[in-house]
Amino acid sequence: MSSLDAFMGDNNIYEFNSAGTGGALHYYEPSIDYAERHLTGNTDGFDDTTRSFLDSHSGYNVVLWSWCALDKNNDSINQYLTNMNQLESEYPEVSFVYMTGHLEGTGEEGSLHYYNEQIRDYCIDNNKTLYDFADIESYDPNDNYFLNKSADDNCDYDSDGNGSRDANWAEEWQESHIGDQTYPNGGEWYDCSPAHTQAINGNMKAYAAWYLFARLAGWNDA
Repeated sequence: MSSLDAFMGDNNIYEFNSAGTGGALHYYEPSIDYAERHLTGNTDGFDDTTRSFLDSHSGYNVVLWSWCALDKNNDSINQYLTNMNQLESEYPEVSFVYMTGHLEGTGEEGSLHYYNEQIRDYCIDNNKTLYDFADIESYDPNDNYFLNKSADDNCDYDSDGNGSRDANWAEEWQESHIGDQTYPNGGEWYDCSPAHTQAINGNMKAYAAWYLFARLAGWNDA
């Protein structure tokens, strides 16, 4: 998200820092291993870590756990959903954001999609807030769909149905919009170096995150 403010006109609306100084969004993203890198149902894991953090940092009002990968089994996913719901009941003043797992190239028939759908259905049925990471990785900016072509988190996909990922939708989109990468407010995308993916997909995730932040803060999209 670091280059978003410059891209949007360098007007400080999309500034953020770890202290919330200067009118910026107070955004803290720890890089240490607070809990298991992969999602587990361990009751001494992310939920207890969250309690410890919130009990000593009362100024935070949004929590989102982003996982390196999902443990793809019913017990772990159900425990994740149960733990998140319990945290919401214990800290009603905090917004807890659920999240789907990043694409792994296993397509619509893979277990990842099955469990991502379980998380989505739970969030819809129970009016939860979801940052749908996998969905953002499944479409290009023109709404072309790639999950059914074995897309992964790097935006690689199987272009000819032979079972091998041989193309990259993000690179293709960027190459067709090469003249649009201009600052400020003059183009459709900006260059950046997001982890495990391409610039335009990083843009899309940044847009979605800021939209989410704004809605949580009370913006009504009017």
